[in-house]
Amino acid sequence: MSDELMPPGQACVKLLAAMTQLEASDLHLKVGYPPYYRVGGHLRKIDMPPIPDSEYIEKMLEDLVPPSRRHEYDERGDLDFSAVGSSGDRYRINVFRSMGNMHSAIRRVQSKIPSFTELTLPPVYERIAKETMEGLILVSGVTGCGKSSTLAAMLQHINETRSMHIITIEDPIEYVFSPVKSIVSQREIGIDIPNYAEALRYIVRQDPDAIFIGEMRDRDTMLAAIQSAETGHLVLGSLHVSDVAQSFARILEFFPREDHAFIRSSLANSLKAIMCQRLLPGIEPGSRYPATEVLLCNSVVKDKILHEEDQDLPAIIAQCEEEGMRSFTVSLTEMVEKELVHFDTAMDYAPSREALKSAVKGIKTATQSLVGRVRGR
Repeated sequence: MSDELMPPGQACVKLLAAMTQLEASDLHLKVGYPPYYRVGGHLRKIDMPPIPDSEYIEKMLEDLVPPSRRHEYDERGDLDFSAVGSSGDRYRINVFRSMGNMHSAIRRVQSKIPSFTELTLPPVYERIAKETMEGLILVSGVTGCGKSSTLAAMLQHINETRSMHIITIEDPIEYVFSPVKSIVSQREIGIDIPNYAEALRYIVRQDPDAIFIGEMRDRDTMLAAIQSAETGHLVLGSLHVSDVAQSFARILEFFPREDHAFIRSSLANSLKAIMCQRLLPGIEPGSRYPATEVLLCNSVVKDKILHEEDQDLPAIIAQCEEEGMRSFTVSLTEMVEKELVHFDTAMDYAPSREALKSAVKGIKTATQSLVGRVRGR
């Protein structure tokens, strides 16, 4: 990049194009700082002069911000929208006000929808997408853990293998689906519909077979998802929490205590799976791999949900690995064993460091024992 600040429009085009070349996941634009990329989970400063003022960022983004929605930023100081770059990649863009200036965080969404194999997800993910005809599937995790890519892979699998009407409600639209065996209607908050509540109010009249809700943010969205799943639809959505236990806690937080028995009964009937992810930096520079926790709603899990015994769910996950359930400890152990991530990195992300240490030690002991037997022959 040049030592001189280039015109804002030209800078925006070049920065977005370079994201694709460098495989950067995010671009940060902040007044007083040079632009930053996030590559392989790490922030990297770009060799450019600091952005001088808010006006420069506004001019950088003026061709991307939907004119009909600019007033939302002016009124609230925050706006989410999507855009398409010259490479065909889509960008999820957030502009926000900070100390009176416009700043922006731009997430690159690859134009190609990834497969389960490319995402290095365990086989149970594809099995759930293949076998689940109705009910509620939740993918949970913190920001940047790969929830959107996982859900896109699941939706694309459905699109390629079933004749369904898939309706998505997203804020904003990230991956764009072309019809294969299914027909797909993608609706964007702020452009096609005012909000999630309005979109879900009439969605059953639109003859959906599968419904994708970008994020479960409030009581109305969660209730509509549960009710749609109970009435025979396949519903997929995401929760912004880190594990299975927190997923249940977040769902119940949306509702007053007197409604919890009803919600638990509905979840016991409709919930099919909760899949949680944590994205770890890999040994190979720039690589990242998902650690996963998977709960499948079998008869034991249903009983625990009904009787408010959520604290027993981690033990059930550990006992039902043969069904496809997975704990973070098992997932992290596999990643260390396959030499995808460093042991110290896995320890940083482990819910129980002692459990991971014990599991990895068990693998090493078993391997050493096997080597000894082979040498003794």
